[in-house]
Amino acid sequence: MAPKPKIAFFDFAGCEGDQLQVANLEEKLLDLLEHVELVNFREVMTEASDDYDIAFVEGSITRPEDEVRLKEIRSKAKLVIALGACAAIGGVNCMKNFMDDMEVREIVYGDMARAYPTYAARPAKAVVHVDAEIPGCPIDGKEFLRVTKELLLGKPPTLPDYPVCVECKAAGNICRYEQGKLCLGIITRGGCGACCVSEGSHCWGCRGLAPDANLDAARYVMEDQAGFSRIQVQDLMRMYLGYTNAPL
Repeated sequence: MAPKPKIAFFDFAGCEGDQLQVANLEEKLLDLLEHVELVNFREVMTEASDDYDIAFVEGSITRPEDEVRLKEIRSKAKLVIALGACAAIGGVNCMKNFMDDMEVREIVYGDMARAYPTYAARPAKAVVHVDAEIPGCPIDGKEFLRVTKELLLGKPPTLPDYPVCVECKAAGNICRYEQGKLCLGIITRGGCGACCVSEGSHCWGCRGLAPDANLDAARYVMEDQAGFSRIQVQDLMRMYLGYTNAPL
């Protein structure tokens, strides 16, 4: 019998909510463990090993030393999977990239500001090759299981290629624009079941841009038709999409 693939979880700058989503799978996680060997997962075990085949990485890269650590993980793993919005698209940590960093550092550090060079927050794929992504903030446990199963079977993992609007319509939600509210569902990758809108909020863009998202058309809808200011649109898009190719 072939040995079970060894999987490990690692965290960088983030809340570790994605790993908690995995831990919260409970019995379903036990079913997965029949097919893999868990060797590193700080949220659920104290043991740790540097011998692993699949590395799930959570959190964005926010310091030069993070790059060193991530490259070491990449060198040891056959597969690296970005787990959650921060690892996959940079996430909320990338909001710092739009601050006047020098001014902020001068206030905090004074004459020593020059000793603290600016380092832009970034997703894992900006540093190393990433074999797959599981987006969301937090991730969906079912999607984690599906993607992991596809990886174990040697299949390229798939993600929905349609925007959240498709799922919003299927859920019977009233369009947030009809209610005079700003929403990024028109450009955000689906797969979440439009959970935020269904719970009374709006889409924040945590799953990243949908493939072929028409950003020019989206800005026309948000600014020219819905009447939101460029600053309002910009601020919402920077919440999660600060490291994407969206014109911010």
